[in-house]
Amino acid sequence: MSARDEILGRVRAALGGSTMGDAATSGTVPRAYREHGDLAPGSPEAVDVLVDRLVDYRAHVHVAATAVEVATIVGDLLAEAASVVVPPGLDAAWLGALGAGTAVVPDARDDPRTPDQLDQVDAVVTAARVAIADTGTIVLDGEPDQGRRAITLVPDLHVCVVRTDQVVETVPEAVRLLAAHPERPQTWISGPSATSDIELSRVEGVHGPRTLHVVLAPPRENPGPPR
Repeated sequence: MSARDEILGRVRAALGGSTMGDAATSGTVPRAYREHGDLAPGSPEAVDVLVDRLVDYRAHVHVAATAVEVATIVGDLLAEAASVVVPPGLDAAWLGALGAGTAVVPDARDDPRTPDQLDQVDAVVTAARVAIADTGTIVLDGEPDQGRRAITLVPDLHVCVVRTDQVVETVPEAVRLLAAHPERPQTWISGPSATSDIELSRVEGVHGPRTLHVVLAPPRENPGPPR
């Protein structure tokens, strides 16, 4: 038996003997994993778990009680930044406390900055689509307030604003939200970019930002329809 046949055999066994085509059309794929956690989305308990995981991954977490505090925190974090790139749909109020010496560099799909231009930018500020408490993961999906994937992969510092109502406990809960728009490009972030060589020497900033700041913001006051 070839490796391919063995792998496909295991897939068929996991699907209860059906073929992939049958499972896709009948909707009877067995779900033996947890589809949701015990913690309610956006609950203080879920947020506490997220913070614990983020800190363990060496991300820096800041809690804002109001929208004004979000701007103050962002301004303090970027006090020494000469420039910051922002997506077109970012809440402008979050940048209200930026110093006069910090240049705001806009980026949009119809007017993108080149990789070389992004490499000259000190930082990036984005929102998020969802955060997973269980794994300490933040997911961006290309919404206008998150922008192109490139802007969060090239600059050395990423400030990501996550509303507490965007926090879910498990990966399946996040995937269910993301499945509403499967065509969107996704970036899954678990702490700053890091890798280790054969001697387990940790190096940060290899394929993404060296520093990740997560600002936990209050829920949106007037939420619109599901995105």
